[in-house]
Amino acid sequence: MNSRPKPGLPAEEDLAATVLFLRQWLRDPRSIAAIAPSGRELARRIASAVGRNARRVIEIGAGTGVVTQALLSAGVPEAGLLVVERNAELHRMLTRRFPGVEVLEGDALDLAQVVANSGRLTAGRVDAVVSGLGLVNLGREAQRRLLGQVFELLRVRGRFVQFTYAPVLPVSREVMSDLGLTARRTAFSLLNLPPASVYVLTRRRAGRRT
Repeated sequence: MNSRPKPGLPAEEDLAATVLFLRQWLRDPRSIAAIAPSGRELARRIASAVGRNARRVIEIGAGTGVVTQALLSAGVPEAGLLVVERNAELHRMLTRRFPGVEVLEGDALDLAQVVANSGRLTAGRVDAVVSGLGLVNLGREAQRRLLGQVFELLRVRGRFVQFTYAPVLPVSREVMSDLGLTARRTAFSLLNLPPASVYVLTRRRAGRRT
């Protein structure tokens, strides 16, 4: 039996998720990138940015699962999706909502170890990493630590998909240069509250590994 959740949540469940998200934000505003979950229109744009053929995807900072659902609806298989969420209450909610998806409680700054402990995905073979983290709030060294691990996990032509409410790319130029990365903005969601941009980061040069 297919355990994939049906697209879309009932209105009352949407409200409950939003209330939970807001409560976590009030407890620790620095750990949550926004005061409300991403809108569904933005989530669809994020899911589109991973590419049509993405079958091995990691999502970090999943929040209430709006983007998670969009990824599944876009064709990412449950067995190929690994979700990492640091907040304990949000992690429990995601586990209940997506019983067919592996949802791990962990810190994205320890992403390589979290993924290794899971055993579900292999380093160097991941198609995309999708981030709901507030990178603009991370220092340069934390950005370097996170993205260094991300691009070790990704295949050569894999992509890192980041959405942001900031007016520019939230990754420092120094980090982009040090890691040999390039970025392009693939979407802008004016309907989201607040409006948000979607960026795709890739390696400047592809090696032999596929």
